[in-house]
Formats: sequence, structure tokens, C-alpha cells
Amino acid sequence: VQLQASGGGLVQAGGSLGLSCTAAGSTFGLNVMGWYRQAPGKQREMVAIITSDGTIRYEDVAKGRFTISRDNGKNTVYLQMNNLSPEDTAVYYCNAVVVTTVRRVYWGQGTQVTVSS
Repeated sequence: VQLQASGGGLVQAGGSLGLSCTAAGSTFGLNVMGWYRQAPGKQREMVAIITSDGTIRYEDVAKGRFTISRDNGKNTVYLQMNNLSPEDTAVYYCNAVVVTTVRRVYWGQGTQVTVSS
């Protein structure tokens, strides 16, 4: 499975950005898709995930500001980020979990989100 993310960029504090990530290749069994982020000097952290049946989980950093959604027909996951702050500056990584007879985890290449104050 290859994950292609897009939509990062530079935005001022209080602004909005949308990310998208499409899975291609052997997507049979594609289950969870989501977004993680890694700020400079920090560990990668989960932002939000969504299962194939639409169950969603947000980490505290995303609650009330970010919205994750998914188009199963397009194998695409979206992250709408509103009211961004400089603390949201990070590389955002798309993640996908494929479950068949085994469980495999895939990562996208990362997309930079920079929020200026």
C-alpha cells in the first residue's frame, strides 16, 4: 500500500488547512486510516483515526478543532484543521492499517504544516 498525502502548507494562527491522503495498491482489508504528527524534537503523536465503518477517535490536541473524515470508495482520508495555533506546527503523517491474515501498518511520506503567530 502506498499513501500519498497532500494539503500541508503555511497558515497564520487562527487559520485553517485541509489534508488528504489516498491509499493505493493492495488496499483489500484497509481498516483504520488516520493522521499522526511529529513536531521538531518531539515524538510522533496520534491526531485522529477513523475506521472503515466510520468510528472516530480524536486525541485531545484535535478535539473541537480538527475533523477527520473518510471516503471508502476513494480510499482517502481527510483532516480538516481549524483554529490552528503555532503549537500545531509539525510534519503530519498519514497512517493506514490493513488487516487480512496479518496486520500491516503503512505510513505516508509526511506533509509539513507550519502555523505562524
